[in-house]
Amino acid sequence: MSVVAPLEKLQPKNYASDQEVRWCPGCGDYAILKAVERTLADVGARPENTVFVSGIGCAARFPYYLSTYGFHTIHGRAPAIATGIKLANPDLDVWIASGDGDALSIGGNHLLHILRRNVDVQLLLFNNEIYGLTKGQYSPTSRAGTRTPSTPEGSIEAPVSAAVFALGASARFVARAVDTQQKHLPGVLARAYAHKGASLVEILQNCIVYNDGVFAGFTDRAVADDRQIHVEHGKPLRFGADGEMGLRVRAGGLAVEIVRIGEDGVTEADILVHDETNRTLAGLLARMTPPEMPVALGVLYCDPTPSYERQVAALIDTAMAGHPPPDLNDLLRRGHTWTVGSPRREPDAPEQD
Repeated sequence: MSVVAPLEKLQPKNYASDQEVRWCPGCGDYAILKAVERTLADVGARPENTVFVSGIGCAARFPYYLSTYGFHTIHGRAPAIATGIKLANPDLDVWIASGDGDALSIGGNHLLHILRRNVDVQLLLFNNEIYGLTKGQYSPTSRAGTRTPSTPEGSIEAPVSAAVFALGASARFVARAVDTQQKHLPGVLARAYAHKGASLVEILQNCIVYNDGVFAGFTDRAVADDRQIHVEHGKPLRFGADGEMGLRVRAGGLAVEIVRIGEDGVTEADILVHDETNRTLAGLLARMTPPEMPVALGVLYCDPTPSYERQVAALIDTAMAGHPPPDLNDLLRRGHTWTVGSPRREPDAPEQD
């Protein structure tokens, strides 16, 4: 009699590969790797069923450091490779690790399409607002005025917001987190894993060499309470050291504003409640920037629809219904020519002379 033993519960260390992790000391990628290993253990992901796909850049080293399957692909094309993997085997858990330059510059077109198609992958977008691997050039997310070797007088371009871009591309799951917030980040990653469809998580991370402290204006402990708002579905949008501040809809309903509970007759009933299924609200939260507004962290939007690869599989099943299974061996031996289909004339087409 054979007995099926239960699968062993894996620990975060079980997902680490035998490769030496090599990023610059102090790089935010270390914290993200730690959070991903913890998340994989928390959700019970099986290494033999997990694939990490990356493009080019510092973040793209991720597949080397995880004891799973992995593909280190070419610049910006990780979403295309990941789509092929998911179509070939929808049961695999597919993750993408990509930097802001890799994903939003040369890879912007591929990112757009994997999001709008709603392929069931977890896409981790590491955003440090700079090109790190190629020595500090400005990236699509760099703020206006950023001085780099490629913009010595300061960038004159308006930056791309990854979360706003994703919402505009019809993504069904959009979240944002900070690399060093190890109590918060794994929970966001677990939510992305549970979502059946394309999940984009923008992870704000530090590049200690070329853009150190770029997010310090809202991540430093001295200011974090007043310049961050952690959103949670069904909970009031409150922030501050004691939750004394909140967001409410501005008169006219086209924007949100900061109010202080207890002042000018403001009560908790006036505070907006987060609804992660509301795309308009998600857009307002994604656009908030300090110091005027707090940065929204957490799941900004989650409204599932059927994933792309499952719809493709259903379409194939429908097309094949009523037809005998194809026999490749028989086809190859049918002769020197194959008749794909018999020519036919449309019923209303005129006779030809």
